[in-house]
Amino acid sequence: MGGKNKQRTKGNLRPSNSGRAAELLAKEQGTVPGFIGFGTFQSDLGYVPAVQGAEEIDCLVDSDFRMVLRKLSKKDVTTKLKAMQEFGTMCTERDTEIVKGVLPYWPRIFCKISLDHDRRVREATQQAFEKLILKVKKHLAPYLKSLMGYWLMAQCDTYTPAASAAKDAFEAAFPPSKQPEAIAFCKDEITSVLQDHLIKETPDTLSDPQTVPEEEREAKFLRVVTCSLLALKKLLCLLPDNELDSLEEKFKSLLSQNKFWKYGKHNIPQIRSAYFELVSALCQRIPQLMKNEASKVSSSVLLSIDDSDPVVCPALWEAVLYTLTTIEDCWLHVNAKKSVFPKLSAVVREGGRGLATVIYPYLLPFISKLPQSITDPKLDFFKSFLTALIAGLSTERIKTSLSECSAVISAFFECLRFIMQQNLGEEEIEEMLINDQLIPFIDAVLKDPRLQDEQLFDHLAETLSSWEAKIDIERDDKTVPNLEKVLLNFWERLSEICVEKINEPEADIKSVLGVSSLLQALQKPKSSLKSNKKKVGKVRFADEMPESNKENGKCVSSEGENSEGSELMAEPALPHSCSDLMSPLRKKPLEDLVCQLAEMSINYVNEQKSVHHLRFLSTLLNSFSSTQLFKVLLGDKKQNTIKSKPLEIAKLVQKNPAVQFVYQKLIGWLNEDQRKDADFLVDILYSALRCCDDNTERKAVLDDLIEVDLKWNSVLWVIEKACSSADKHALVVPWLKGEVFGEKLVTLADHLCNKDLESTVSSDSQFSERWTLLSLVLSQHVKDDYLIGEVYVERILVKLHETVSKANKLSEAENNDSSVSFICDVAYNYFSSAKGSLLMPSSEDLLLTLFQLCAQSKEKTHLSDFLICKLKNTWLSGVNFLVHQTGSTTDQRSTFLRSSALWLKNQVQSSSLDVKSLQGLLSAVDDLLNKLLESEDTYLLGTYIGSVMPHSSEWEKMRQSLPMQWLHRPLLEGRLSLNYECFKTGFKEQDTKKLPSHLCTSALLSKMILVALKKEIVLENNELEQIIAELLYSLQWCEELDNTPTFLTGFCEMLQKMNITYDNLRGLGNTSGLLQLLFNRSRERGTLWSLIIAKLILSQSVSSDEVKWHYRRKESFFPLTEGNMHTIQSLCPFLSKEDKKEFIAQCIPALLVWTKEDVCSINGGFGHLAILNSCLQNRSIDDGELLHGIIKILICWKKEHEDIFLFSCNLSEVSPEILGVNIEIIRFLSLFMKQCSSPLADSEWDFIMCSMLAWLETTNENQTLYSVPLVQLFACVSCNLACELSAFFDSTTLDTIGDLPVNLISEWKEFFSQGIHSMLLPLLVTVTGNKDISETSFQNAMLKPMCETLTYIPKDQLLSYKLPARLVADQKTNLPEHLQTLLNTLAPLLLLRARPVQIAVYHMLYKLMPELPQYDQDNLKSYGDEEEEPALSPPAALMSLLSTQEDLLENVLGCIPVGQIATIKPLSEDFCYVLGYLLTWKLILTFFKASSSQLRALYSMYLRKTKSLNKLLYHLFRLMPENPTYSETAVELSNKEPKTFFTEELHLGIRETTTLPYHIPHLACSVYHMTLKDLPAMVRLWWNSSEKRVFNIVDRFTSKYVSNVLSFQEISSVQTSTQLFNGMTVKARAATREVMATYSIEDIVIELIIQLPSNYPLGSITVESGKRVGVAVQQWRNWMLQLSTYLTHQNGSIMEGLALWKNNVDKRFEGVEDCMICFSVIHGFNYSLPKKACRTCKKKFHSACLYKWFTSSNKSTCPLCRETFF
Repeated sequence: MGGKNKQRTKGNLRPSNSGRAAELLAKEQGTVPGFIGFGTFQSDLGYVPAVQGAEEIDCLVDSDFRMVLRKLSKKDVTTKLKAMQEFGTMCTERDTEIVKGVLPYWPRIFCKISLDHDRRVREATQQAFEKLILKVKKHLAPYLKSLMGYWLMAQCDTYTPAASAAKDAFEAAFPPSKQPEAIAFCKDEITSVLQDHLIKETPDTLSDPQTVPEEEREAKFLRVVTCSLLALKKLLCLLPDNELDSLEEKFKSLLSQNKFWKYGKHNIPQIRSAYFELVSALCQRIPQLMKNEASKVSSSVLLSIDDSDPVVCPALWEAVLYTLTTIEDCWLHVNAKKSVFPKLSAVVREGGRGLATVIYPYLLPFISKLPQSITDPKLDFFKSFLTALIAGLSTERIKTSLSECSAVISAFFECLRFIMQQNLGEEEIEEMLINDQLIPFIDAVLKDPRLQDEQLFDHLAETLSSWEAKIDIERDDKTVPNLEKVLLNFWERLSEICVEKINEPEADIKSVLGVSSLLQALQKPKSSLKSNKKKVGKVRFADEMPESNKENGKCVSSEGENSEGSELMAEPALPHSCSDLMSPLRKKPLEDLVCQLAEMSINYVNEQKSVHHLRFLSTLLNSFSSTQLFKVLLGDKKQNTIKSKPLEIAKLVQKNPAVQFVYQKLIGWLNEDQRKDADFLVDILYSALRCCDDNTERKAVLDDLIEVDLKWNSVLWVIEKACSSADKHALVVPWLKGEVFGEKLVTLADHLCNKDLESTVSSDSQFSERWTLLSLVLSQHVKDDYLIGEVYVERILVKLHETVSKANKLSEAENNDSSVSFICDVAYNYFSSAKGSLLMPSSEDLLLTLFQLCAQSKEKTHLSDFLICKLKNTWLSGVNFLVHQTGSTTDQRSTFLRSSALWLKNQVQSSSLDVKSLQGLLSAVDDLLNKLLESEDTYLLGTYIGSVMPHSSEWEKMRQSLPMQWLHRPLLEGRLSLNYECFKTGFKEQDTKKLPSHLCTSALLSKMILVALKKEIVLENNELEQIIAELLYSLQWCEELDNTPTFLTGFCEMLQKMNITYDNLRGLGNTSGLLQLLFNRSRERGTLWSLIIAKLILSQSVSSDEVKWHYRRKESFFPLTEGNMHTIQSLCPFLSKEDKKEFIAQCIPALLVWTKEDVCSINGGFGHLAILNSCLQNRSIDDGELLHGIIKILICWKKEHEDIFLFSCNLSEVSPEILGVNIEIIRFLSLFMKQCSSPLADSEWDFIMCSMLAWLETTNENQTLYSVPLVQLFACVSCNLACELSAFFDSTTLDTIGDLPVNLISEWKEFFSQGIHSMLLPLLVTVTGNKDISETSFQNAMLKPMCETLTYIPKDQLLSYKLPARLVADQKTNLPEHLQTLLNTLAPLLLLRARPVQIAVYHMLYKLMPELPQYDQDNLKSYGDEEEEPALSPPAALMSLLSTQEDLLENVLGCIPVGQIATIKPLSEDFCYVLGYLLTWKLILTFFKASSSQLRALYSMYLRKTKSLNKLLYHLFRLMPENPTYSETAVELSNKEPKTFFTEELHLGIRETTTLPYHIPHLACSVYHMTLKDLPAMVRLWWNSSEKRVFNIVDRFTSKYVSNVLSFQEISSVQTSTQLFNGMTVKARAATREVMATYSIEDIVIELIIQLPSNYPLGSITVESGKRVGVAVQQWRNWMLQLSTYLTHQNGSIMEGLALWKNNVDKRFEGVEDCMICFSVIHGFNYSLPKKACRTCKKKFHSACLYKWFTSSNKSTCPLCRETFF
């Protein structure tokens, strides 16, 4: 089996191939080799061709088939299985002629492979055979004889799927009518094959012992034997009668073989089973042959009668019966009494050994076939046989299996009746059967509840009925007296055992239950018994009840479980009907027995209060109620205990023993307190009521009882029984519907609801029982009618409603303890069970109240979650009934719907809801609407929504009640213009959590239409568009508010969660008319409606084409109204240039008005100028002539109506109209400054600049009026105009100055700029003195333009400006007083929570910083000679501010680990703290950079001492982002360097708010960059001393994002440096990050190479030596070390380090000696020269070096001479 790729022997060119070998063999020998297989005949070798050898075979077998057939001979199971499946497929797909070629070779393969060990192969074989048959059909006939034997065996395969496949193949070949013919055709061959398998074959002959394992051989043999036996049986069954004779000899030879008969004793059950099946078939088909072998048959079958294998047993007992029937003398060949009967008795005594259901049905046929000679003496035989049967019943297996128990009982009674029938007249046997068998049997059953099966007693009753019927029918028969005697004997003995069971003080509950079941069964009519035979399992059916009786289904296996005691069957319809059907032979003894037992029981009850006897008595009365029986129970004593009763009742008592019994006995029993489960006593009451003559008597009795005698728990039982049985209900209908009971229930409901309970209610269970009673009478219906009168149902519901209505007035604890929960249960049952007609008015009121309680907030109703859940389920059940009513219209059932809709409408319009309350309301409405959707009435939901929908006047009222703060933003941003004061309504403090009614109403209706649209409900009257419009109005109002309150944010989030969005609503419904509606409202009312259109356009919710259609006629917007003006203003950002020009063309003529009123009116100057401003806002109009023309118009206005222009005046007396027009004029001038590209005339400049300054003066003079919105807006636009002018002049260059008038720049600088800042700087100080200066507050809107204007203040004006003196005591400073005042005034403003102020202050101080160090430089000498390390503070005002900020930052960021990025919410308090802190550091670093090297050393020493820089660096690594790249770089080309916060300059804009989230991260990166650049030594020191985790984070971040930037800047600064060194040249190499310095003096040349590290500036800068001429090695090393020290420890650039080093070397050459401590002339840190000289050795040292020497050595001696230094 070599591999294909192995090296081959020389000359062997191809791999070995068995097919090729066969071909060669065929050529040489002239024969065709084949596969030798197992054939049906020894002489037939039948082989399959291996190759295409002979021509005749070549034409018969297809090559593919040949290959498959070869595979079938393989041993591997998988190969065979796949080959067989492939064979089947080929048979289906190939032509018939090709398939027919296989037929000669198929029989041998089939015969072999159909016996294969693997069951899957056998199944596949039969499936393939079926396909072959379907293809070749009748052409299979020649091969049938060789196939049929194995085919029959395959049909009997022990693997069912294989057998089934074989049968399918057989049926495919032969229809049922042809099958016997086919079998007959092959009968001889079949018999031969099967006989060979049974007689000749062994495991070793069937399989090759050398290749097949023993276990497999044995399994195959056993299977073949089993299949052969079953196939023989099949052969016998299928063969026609006339063909049997021809096989007689073959079967005779088979039966003569002892090996065949041994199969009956085989140890394999399947073989034994098949054997006995064959024996049965043989007895049936060829009885004569079996008679000839009688001895073998009899012993083989009858002696195996105790075989208890479940596989064998059915076949065995069938064989037994066939044997007894076929072989009459079988008992001659076996000893019945010694061999057969003992075995049978053992099996029966043991209950059939688990096979009772199989064996016991055969017992009656078995004993019926026994000849008398065998059973003599009959008495003993039958006695022992029945005794064994009864003994079998007592086995544990029988008791636990219902089916087996049933089989034993059936067999017992069948045999008993047979024996009785066969032996009537033989007294001994009769007595034995009754006294020794039947009665003991019943006695045993009564003692064991597991045997008390209903069928048992039914069998007994049926047996008695058969005997009674025989007596009635065969009156003249001689056996009748014998049967009568038997029955008499039975009743006497039965009475004895029943009395014995009952006549005990402590009667066994099991026996009592048994007796009651027995008596009920005996009372049943015969027809009932027959119907009961069909019952299965433990299911019990009530004979005459339409509804199932739940009490009857209860288990009665243990004491006290069943409330009905022994009542296992429902009572018959009428007691006498049974008696009429009952035989007189049974009626008299049964009644006598019942009376006897009842009398005995009542005695035990009276004397010993026996509960068991009372239960038994209840059952007796239920089944046998009669006046006679009640007389027996009353006894002979006449007790007159009925007193103070109405005359009618007294007469009834005298007349009717049953009523007398109720009053004398039953009431007493019912009212005993200890009775918890005594509802069986109510059955006695019903039994007594049956004995009343008519309903009137029954009603009178019950009315009387309920007044005093019956307790509520008894009443509950009475009603429950009535509900469970139609017969019992019929007895009490008049009473239930009567007035007495109804009034009693109304009183009960009143007491329960008010907890005004009688003293008798001592426990919760009794309280609960009474609620259950109420629930029952309300929810139970009989024939679609209430149990009680409707008027009383109505009154009870009113009581419940009154109680629920008070629930929200109680506390949560009181509610939990109240009746609400019980009322929910009652109402739920009432609604759930409501049928037929409409609900009552009171129930709809109750339903509404329940809905309201659920829809209101928990805080208002004080209900627990549990109660709310209950309430919800209850009202939903009520609504469910409403919507599913049939045949009723909306108008009829709309009481609840109308009321609830009105209530919802009032709720949302009352403005008393917060977000949580509204959410609860919407949730309840959602539940309600989803229920309404289930209605068949498709208009119901639409009508309901229409009921909640407000009228247009109501909508308008709600819109007007919305606070007007929303206008602030649109006014500031210029999106809308106003010229009247409309800010009268605002948020009230008490309403800060209550949602405005408009929001609630729009949310509710939107939710409602969302539900409706999901179900495709069509709304009428454009309600959908109206509701969506109002929702958009609400959402726009929320969006426009500044500082949106939390509760409004919560409202919007709630809408999102509930999917109440415009997109959802638009997607679900048809909103084609919405845009038209919005335009109509916008043009009519303006304001928010106009902004909604802009919002929809901006969010691309509507297309531009849709909008364009609505403004196609521009002239329709004129004359202007407020609505038209606002509509145009909102559309302006989206208009094309042409559209804007059209609108402007309409406006220009209107500006040419001359009266004051026209200038200020909407349809005059104000309105048209406002539209003009809106059109100009987007820089889309650049028409110089137009703009200049408008300027001229404004100048004309100023000439004509100067009083309109608010120059330097008091605004308190100015009208809003004039304010409005001024605002629009100023806006226009600002836009003009931005957009006009053509030069202005002198007059225009004068008008603009003078007006600006005058308006600014007005702003400055009216600070007290800033709370007035239009004044605030005026201040904003005034400052904005000043800002635009400042920006214009700030951006002028030499190129642009030429276009300006000659003196304009100087006038601006000397007068206008000075005037602006002289007003705004004090104004800033004044405004920032207020408590609330939040950037987002409208009251501080003017801060932004004012602060932005201040950023343009020139440095000289700032330095010269004199603010009120503000100095701090003990503040060390070298600054002049006015500068210190400026710092002290402005610096604290960096702490304010106002971003514009912080940025403005930063810009102003930034201009000052470079000017400040010179004042410290002038005083530098005072720091030089101190003995300790000198330090100098940066400006004290900044440092004290920094100290405060550090404390604040510690609170904000202190808890965040270094490296974890803090998220700062824009414009929050923390944002302002962090912003101020970083800006302060930016100022300090700017100051630091402007200082000289010596000052820097002093400042850095101060920072080192205060550790401020360390704190900054820790904070920076909490604020800088992990990836400081710009987000937009993702779209840039990949080959470009990505932009980061380190490569891009930070522009701190005051008005720019879109980048606010990046401000802090970018600013933090900027500060870190400055720190590394200007304080590298200090950062390096901090980094080296930090913990490892921080060390790695800083190193990784700096190397990745900062080092490259800094290195590049450092190298570039060297390359572009203009600094010249005398005697030293410096060059830089950017690629290698190197700086090369060459120092030369006289003949000395020194070359140094400075290498920057990859993590510059954190890592050490390395200094390498280049060319060196004329310098000693030691000196050279000293200088290299000095340079390395300077570059490492000085806080400056490389150029500054080199300059310091050169200075040091120059000093050395000038003769200044080195300091002998640091070996350097210039100190590496404070740049001082050695000045402190030792008086002894005269050597000089640096002060700082000496200080460090003294402190570290703890000595004050000279480092050189060791003398005391002084």
